[in-house]
Amino acid sequence: MDDLQLARYVSFMLTSPIGRLRLTGMIEGLSFIILLFVAMPLKYIWGDPTLVRHVGMIHGLLFVVFCFTLLDAKHSEGWTIRQAAIPMIASFFPFGPFVIDRRLKEGTL
Repeated sequence: MDDLQLARYVSFMLTSPIGRLRLTGMIEGLSFIILLFVAMPLKYIWGDPTLVRHVGMIHGLLFVVFCFTLLDAKHSEGWTIRQAAIPMIASFFPFGPFVIDRRLKEGTL
Protein backbone atom coordinates (compact mmCIF):
# COMPACT_ATOMS: atom_id res chain seq x y z
CA MET A 1 0.00 0.00 0.00
CA ASP A 2 1.56 3.29 -1.05
CA ASP A 3 1.16 6.64 0.73
CA LEU A 4 -1.77 7.80 -1.41
CA GLN A 5 -3.72 4.60 -0.80
CA LEU A 6 -3.01 4.84 2.93
CA ALA A 7 -4.20 8.46 3.00
CA ARG A 8 -7.42 7.52 1.19
CA TYR A 9 -8.01 4.60 3.56
CA VAL A 10 -7.55 6.75 6.68
CA SER A 11 -9.76 9.47 5.18
CA PHE A 12 -12.45 6.85 4.48
CA MET A 13 -12.16 5.56 8.05
CA LEU A 14 -12.72 9.02 9.49
CA THR A 15 -15.97 9.68 7.64
CA SER A 16 -18.20 7.38 9.73
CA PRO A 17 -18.56 6.67 13.46
CA ILE A 18 -17.73 2.99 12.88
CA GLY A 19 -14.66 3.95 10.87
CA ARG A 20 -13.49 6.28 13.63
CA LEU A 21 -14.10 3.54 16.21
CA ARG A 22 -12.11 1.05 14.15
CA LEU A 23 -9.22 3.48 13.67
CA THR A 24 -9.05 4.53 17.33
CA GLY A 25 -9.35 0.87 18.35
CA MET A 26 -6.37 -0.06 16.19
CA ILE A 27 -4.26 2.80 17.52
CA GLU A 28 -5.28 2.15 21.14
CA GLY A 29 -4.66 -1.58 20.71
CA LEU A 30 -1.21 -0.91 19.29
CA SER A 31 -0.36 1.36 22.23
CA PHE A 32 -1.51 -1.39 24.65
CA ILE A 33 0.72 -3.95 22.92
CA ILE A 34 3.70 -1.58 23.05
CA LEU A 35 3.01 -0.94 26.74
CA LEU A 36 2.76 -4.63 27.62
CA PHE A 37 5.45 -6.13 25.42
CA VAL A 38 8.04 -3.35 25.20
CA ALA A 39 7.68 -0.87 28.05
CA MET A 40 6.81 -3.30 30.85
CA PRO A 41 9.75 -5.65 30.15
CA LEU A 42 12.06 -2.63 30.05
CA LYS A 43 10.81 -1.65 33.49
CA TYR A 44 10.70 -5.02 35.22
CA ILE A 45 13.57 -6.85 33.53
CA TRP A 46 16.04 -4.05 32.85
CA GLY A 47 14.94 -1.59 35.53
CA ASP A 48 14.13 1.37 33.26
CA PRO A 49 10.66 2.80 34.03
CA THR A 50 10.96 5.76 31.66
CA LEU A 51 9.10 4.22 28.75
CA VAL A 52 6.27 2.96 30.98
CA ARG A 53 5.57 6.52 32.12
CA HIS A 54 5.40 7.91 28.60
CA VAL A 55 3.71 5.02 26.81
CA GLY A 56 1.34 4.55 29.75
CA MET A 57 0.23 8.17 29.60
CA ILE A 58 -0.27 8.01 25.83
CA HIS A 59 -2.17 4.73 26.13
CA GLY A 60 -4.42 6.19 28.83
CA LEU A 61 -5.26 9.17 26.65
CA LEU A 62 -5.95 6.93 23.67
CA PHE A 63 -8.20 4.72 25.81
CA VAL A 64 -10.27 7.75 26.81
CA VAL A 65 -10.54 8.77 23.14
CA PHE A 66 -11.60 5.19 22.33
CA CYS A 67 -14.32 5.32 25.00
CA PHE A 68 -15.76 8.57 23.61
CA THR A 69 -15.57 7.22 20.07
CA LEU A 70 -17.40 4.09 21.23
CA LEU A 71 -20.15 6.22 22.78
CA ASP A 72 -20.47 8.15 19.53
CA ALA A 73 -20.75 4.93 17.52
CA LYS A 74 -23.29 3.51 19.98
CA HIS A 75 -25.56 6.52 19.66
CA SER A 76 -25.23 6.97 15.91
CA GLU A 77 -25.68 3.25 15.14
CA GLY A 78 -28.46 2.68 17.70
CA TRP A 79 -26.55 -0.12 19.43
CA THR A 80 -27.78 -1.78 22.60
CA ILE A 81 -25.62 -1.77 25.73
CA ARG A 82 -24.62 -5.37 24.92
CA GLN A 83 -23.45 -4.42 21.44
CA ALA A 84 -21.41 -1.52 22.81
CA ALA A 85 -19.97 -3.71 25.57
CA ILE A 86 -18.34 -6.09 23.08
CA PRO A 87 -15.72 -3.59 21.79
CA MET A 88 -15.26 -2.21 25.31
CA ILE A 89 -14.52 -5.63 26.80
CA ALA A 90 -12.29 -6.50 23.84
CA SER A 91 -10.21 -3.38 24.49
CA PHE A 92 -9.20 -4.76 27.92
CA PHE A 93 -7.26 -7.63 26.31
CA PRO A 94 -4.10 -7.54 24.21
CA PHE A 95 -5.02 -7.91 20.54
CA GLY A 96 -8.72 -7.58 21.47
CA PRO A 97 -9.37 -4.50 19.31
CA PHE A 98 -7.82 -6.27 16.33
CA VAL A 99 -10.00 -9.35 16.86
CA ILE A 100 -13.22 -7.31 17.10
CA ASP A 101 -12.31 -5.08 14.14
CA ARG A 102 -13.62 -7.59 11.62
CA ARG A 103 -17.04 -7.68 13.30
CA LEU A 104 -17.12 -3.88 13.34
CA LYS A 105 -16.25 -3.76 9.64
CA GLU A 106 -18.94 -6.30 8.76
CA GLY A 107 -21.50 -4.73 11.11
CA THR A 108 -22.15 -8.00 12.93
CA LEU A 109 -21.99 -7.02 16.60
